[in-house]
Parts: sequence; structure tokens; C-alpha cells
Amino acid sequence: MTEQVDRERRTMPDPELHEVASGVFAYVQPDGSWMLNNTGFLLAGEAGHLLVDTTSTEARNRALLSRIREVAGDDPPRALVNTHHHGDHTYGNWLLPARTPIFGHVHCREDVLEAGLVAAQVFTGPDYGHQEVRPPDTTFDSRMTLYLGERRVDLIHVGPAHTRSDVLVWLPEERVVFCGDLVFNGGQPFLLEGSVASFPRALRAMRDLDAKVLVPGHGPVCSGDDVARVLDDMADYVAFVERLGRDGHAAGRTPLEAARAAELGRFASWQEGERLVGNLYRAYHELAGNPVGSKIPLVAAIEDMVALHGGPIPCFA
Repeated sequence: MTEQVDRERRTMPDPELHEVASGVFAYVQPDGSWMLNNTGFLLAGEAGHLLVDTTSTEARNRALLSRIREVAGDDPPRALVNTHHHGDHTYGNWLLPARTPIFGHVHCREDVLEAGLVAAQVFTGPDYGHQEVRPPDTTFDSRMTLYLGERRVDLIHVGPAHTRSDVLVWLPEERVVFCGDLVFNGGQPFLLEGSVASFPRALRAMRDLDAKVLVPGHGPVCSGDDVARVLDDMADYVAFVERLGRDGHAAGRTPLEAARAAELGRFASWQEGERLVGNLYRAYHELAGNPVGSKIPLVAAIEDMVALHGGPIPCFA
């Protein structure tokens, strides 16, 4: 599929703001494709508000902060939480005042600093505007609890899965979970920098929360029975990648050859099909006996993703 066909197929709607529980908001950016992620924020009266993730371009980040001010007032967020290190969730960090603390897993800080602005070099379509790298300045290893007034916010590390720094932002009283890119609702999940082998553990952690509302990193918000449905979808897809990787590795196929030969079934309609070859790079890495979550060179995988797509991967942020 050419970039022109993709661009004609996708006209990006405006972001949507959904109050998913009292004082808890999901900021959803359709259509949820590359660099069009979801964020969120929660209010706690005089205690202010907390922001979950930023987004990709300067313009989109300024629009996000402007929309929050309409609801929460002119004071900046009391804190920001990054669910992982990817640029579509962290490139707006620099727009917050220096006094606003940014919380994230210890690997999130490390990987934000190491990655820099590389995503803007891979996805070259958007006008990113001015960009600065600002990593989390308060980090933790496994779990942290924040209180915004009386509102409790649990930060739970469940990586490696999508990345090695994946964090759930869990509101136990409201039973709402912001799960970052552990869930792509309508798109193929991306495991290149995470783990095929340990992704099911992250899914079990989300199931164990028994959330009423799940805010995915990309795609529509899920509630009620849709929460279990989307987690089942992620589990089925990861099992598909594991089988495909095992068979392709045993047969001596490259990840690109295995991806091109794959019968996708119901996953064929999911967005970002080029992610499959990146996911197979991760599966092969683990099948070769490398430690779960260990880093792999990304250049070859990205080149093969472009090859599987049939040309430059479009991005409409």
C-alpha cells in the first residue's frame, strides 16, 4: 500500500475528551495509528490534577494542554506519569514547568535519554515543531503509590511487554486503568522493544485488576465486557506471534520471510500490519536464548517493517 493511498484513506478527526469516571478523563486521538496516542488526566479539587502521558508533536501537545486547562483551570499539572519511553508518550514532557515532577519506571528514564528524538527520524511525515528531550525525574522499580488529595493512583510496573518500562496507572477506587501501549484497540500491538515471552504476564496483571474502564495507548476506550474482549484480543495476537516465530525460526526463515508467508486471519484487518515483522524480530531474539527484555539492534527490524509495508511507513500526527 502506498503512502498516498494511506493518506487518502485516513483523514484524522479531532481529539476526543471522555470523562470515564468522575473527574477522570481520557484524551483520545483518532485513528490511533503511529504517533497518534491517547493520554489522560484526573482531577482532585484543590489538590490539582495529574496528567498521564503526553503526545507526539508540539502542536498536538499544546492542544492537549489547552484542552486540559479548559477543564482543570490554568494551574499546571501537579505531576505527570509516563507509561513508557516512546516519543508519542513523552515528547510533550518538556512543555511542563520544571517544578512539575515526572514519574516513570527507572528504565523509562534511561530509554528516553538513549532514544532521544529518534522516532521523529523514523516517522518523518509530521511537523514535530520544537522538541526537547525531558525524561522522568522521579523513578521507581516495581510499584509506587501517589495521592492527589484523597485520590489514590497506583503505578505498577509490568514490563517487559510492549517495552521494558511499561507501567499501569491504576485508580483502584474508580477501577480505571491507563495501560499505555500494552493495548492497541484495533491495531497490532508492538513488541520489538518488549517481550513476546513475558507479554502474557502483563496481560494477567491487567486482568487481575478487574477494571471497569481500560484506556488503551491507541484506539477507543473500553468499558464493561469490552475490557475482557480487548485483553483476549491481545493474548490471541501474542500467541499467534509466538507460534509464527517458533515455526519460522525452526524453518530457518528470516523474520521478514516469516511475516510475508503468514496467514493473518482476523488480524489482517488490524492497523499497522508492518509491526508483525518487528514482533518476529523480538520472538527470534528470545528463541535464540537471549534474556527477556534485553535490547536488540533496531535498524534492521525497522528496515524490514518498511519492506513489509511496501514503502515508507506513513504517520499522520
